[in-house]
Amino acid sequence: MADGSPIDVRFFTAPADLAPCFTTIYHMTVDLPRGERMVDMLLPEWANMRFFSDMAAGPDTASLLTAGAQRFQATGPSAQPTRFEIGQSRMWGMGLSPLGWARFVGEEAANYVNVVFDGEAEEAFAGLTRLCEKLCQNEADLDRQFESAIAELREAAPMPKDADRIVAVQNAMGDPYLTHVEDFASRLALSKRTLERLCKRHFGFSPSVLLRRQRLVRTLGAFLTEPGSWTSVIDRHYHDQAHFVHEFRSFMGMSPSEYAAMPHPVLGAFAAERRRVWGSPVQTLDRQG
Repeated sequence: MADGSPIDVRFFTAPADLAPCFTTIYHMTVDLPRGERMVDMLLPEWANMRFFSDMAAGPDTASLLTAGAQRFQATGPSAQPTRFEIGQSRMWGMGLSPLGWARFVGEEAANYVNVVFDGEAEEAFAGLTRLCEKLCQNEADLDRQFESAIAELREAAPMPKDADRIVAVQNAMGDPYLTHVEDFASRLALSKRTLERLCKRHFGFSPSVLLRRQRLVRTLGAFLTEPGSWTSVIDRHYHDQAHFVHEFRSFMGMSPSEYAAMPHPVLGAFAAERRRVWGSPVQTLDRQG
């Protein structure tokens, strides 16, 4: 970024055979004086992997989500915000789409929601730990580092049998006009029970929670990238202001005004750059294909 921000983000495009498995692949550098940190909150999102390449620099190096010095931090799908602190650091980030979760993790996503893991210690991520050898290094040539990681991912796991249905579910829930579970199931020609099972297995949450989360994240993504009040960005499917505030508290654990009063130095910069490069400010709004 060329705006004087201490945050520099470069996005990478996954090749066609892997693209449906990832929401975002990026390298981020945070250039702050030693000991200085920024505080922000991650929005509800899909699973993520973060690989730190600056861990040898000492205790001032950031651990993005936890206090421990973990070079590979992994998260399951979330429906809550995650507070974090970050200081001078270099890291690779890879967002796993629900299809990516099914392919590379393969566990029941509902058992891993709203949790941060040490990726090297959590058995579910064992098939991805070799990425540390590729990404947890201070490599000057980011393109070469990226290609090395892609080669590793191609060998990690085959596509799951449910791939087409997982992508269809994600694309359906991305429709801003889809607000009822009955219509969700009908759109996919699935029974409500089958849809429930599929969503919990690969997405982590029930269909109703997923639709509610989408509505909130659409509003949050607009708020981060478009100046103005909540009134100017609130999703059209909230019945009224009281409904919006109730849902906001349910997911975010605070009121909209409390969230607006907080600084968002990392997420604001990241969301704006992601929308410029990728087309959407946050990864839960992406559709596949």
